[in-house]
Amino acid sequence: MAFRLDLKRITICNLLRNQNKFLRHFGSQTNDNSGRASNKDGSTVNTPSKEVVTPFPPLTEPLKDLPEVQYASLRTEPEETRVTTLSNGLRVASENRFGQFCTIGVVIDSGPRYEVAYPSGVSHFLEKLAFNSTLEYPEKDIIMRELEKHGGICDCQSSRDTFIYAASADSRGLDQVTKVLAEVVMRPQLKVEEVDMARQSVLFELESLHMRPEQEPLLMDMIHAAAYRDNTLGLPKLCPPINAPKIDRNLLLTYLKHHHTPQRMVVAGVGVNHDDFVKSVEKHFVEKQATWEIEQIKNRGANSIDSSIAQYTGGTKTEECEIPIYASVGLPELAHVVIGLEGCSHQDEDFIAACVLNIMMGGGGSFSAGGPGKGMYTRLYTNVLNRYHWMYSATAYNHAYMDSGLFCIHASAPPTHVRGMIEVITKELVNMATAPNGIELKRAKTQLQSMLLMNLESRPVVFEDIGRQVLANGTRKKTQHFIESIERIQPEDIQRVARRFLSSSPSLAARGQIQGLPTIKDIQSGILQNGVLPGKRLTLFR
Repeated sequence: MAFRLDLKRITICNLLRNQNKFLRHFGSQTNDNSGRASNKDGSTVNTPSKEVVTPFPPLTEPLKDLPEVQYASLRTEPEETRVTTLSNGLRVASENRFGQFCTIGVVIDSGPRYEVAYPSGVSHFLEKLAFNSTLEYPEKDIIMRELEKHGGICDCQSSRDTFIYAASADSRGLDQVTKVLAEVVMRPQLKVEEVDMARQSVLFELESLHMRPEQEPLLMDMIHAAAYRDNTLGLPKLCPPINAPKIDRNLLLTYLKHHHTPQRMVVAGVGVNHDDFVKSVEKHFVEKQATWEIEQIKNRGANSIDSSIAQYTGGTKTEECEIPIYASVGLPELAHVVIGLEGCSHQDEDFIAACVLNIMMGGGGSFSAGGPGKGMYTRLYTNVLNRYHWMYSATAYNHAYMDSGLFCIHASAPPTHVRGMIEVITKELVNMATAPNGIELKRAKTQLQSMLLMNLESRPVVFEDIGRQVLANGTRKKTQHFIESIERIQPEDIQRVARRFLSSSPSLAARGQIQGLPTIKDIQSGILQNGVLPGKRLTLFR
């Protein structure tokens, strides 16, 4: 007990001693004009201290030895897209924009539509093999380190008629990033072990696609196969599992030799100086030989490029299977259906009107995360999702290619409502030909213009737009051209395009538990009879 009292006494003494020190210190502060607590007249207004509390320079003075700041200025004229054709036929297109970073890449006239003489899946393999070892860079890690030196990222994507390699990096590393792209595109090694790894990656992706509730990638392949049976755009984008063992290094090099030639390429850049860009492209793409020019390749497949024009056939592609469900959120098992019609190409005079029609149809999911502002006034929302409680999604798509197009609607509902779902979608396709009112058309045009302008604020999107337009037309049309073209669309243009689409034979793709699925003849008959399928009539209260 005594020991505890002594400790208590010592603690009290220490507190009193510290309090005296604080009072002496506070008293000296109040007698000094520079004190922080108060000044001589006893005012409680704090006065700033003149003491140096940090070794850093004050914020009231400019820092020494810094370069002068360069601010962005408004240009009276928009930046022009410049195009230069090199000696080997390679086209270089660029647009210089303000900013520290640039996006450059290669857009190639290649893809699954050209694989008619090859096992389908070559483009799928090449997508997985992108940015692997090259003649200059023997390992993938070396390529990644070269890009990381300039804060760079890279990507490779293939569509049905286009193959794209791209990278975004600091503009000061333009020459080095151009060299990396040239090596990846023109001089890949395609080692045997890399091809084997790509095969495993492709098979794993195919397996995972069949285990996911989202069916869009599989259904888009199916509706194209039904619409363009056994030709061009109907060839599968995803490698069929049966073809994976057939694709080897020699086959891939044979395909690259014929399809990845300079005449079929556009090297595009955004945020670069055009003259410097052309010099870098000429040094790395033209002066050095490609892998297939150095090696002796035994041709497998065609000796020339397939120049066939896409032939729309119409037809059916179905698969009876079980589709995984979202067990955690309590959604039921769904059957998925896509009904397609022949659309128009992006070179067609009706292309802009078709885009406005697509926005007008709109659609989405019944549990759309975007809320009321995400297309809730479109026809598929107001006429389908808000009216039929058993419809879980309905979305319109407009696929446009160089020589053809596909306009389709993807819908999903429980298997017990498959026939009703088909009839609802067929009726909406027929109703496309009805004249839109002024508010509906104005809303669709404004939304399309807004989407166009917002997307073109992104540098990678501008790069892809430049590459695709120059690849298709040799030049790039200005954004103002499209804005004005959209504004000129009238109700009669929408009706004309809709009637044109409806005059084609329908295509049908379906996946899931699809017992009772109407035939393609029933859908054709429904289009001719204002959307009513033969047989039992649809009721709203079923």
